[in-house]
Amino acid sequence: MIDTNLKYDDGKTRMGLIHTGLALPLMAIGEVLTYGAKKYKANSWQGLDNARERYTDALYRHLNAYHRGEQIDPESGLLHLAHAAVNLLFLLYFQLKV
Repeated sequence: MIDTNLKYDDGKTRMGLIHTGLALPLMAIGEVLTYGAKKYKANSWQGLDNARERYTDALYRHLNAYHRGEQIDPESGLLHLAHAAVNLLFLLYFQLKV
């Protein structure tokens, strides 16, 4: 008889923690990605020339605006920290992709 109650997932990454614990920031990140997909093209950020330098600069611009007390990006109407998070995720993507 096969025990169907077994699942060997000890030590595996608990991906559900991302969605249950970070639902609000994930929505904000999704909004920024949706804005970018409409403005440019979905996932076009992956092929940008000189991407690391450009996304680092964008990250710093959004963090700088946030530290100056500006919460909302005037162009998109979305949170500067959400834009910063997206830029950081882009940079992480390029680091992991290598």
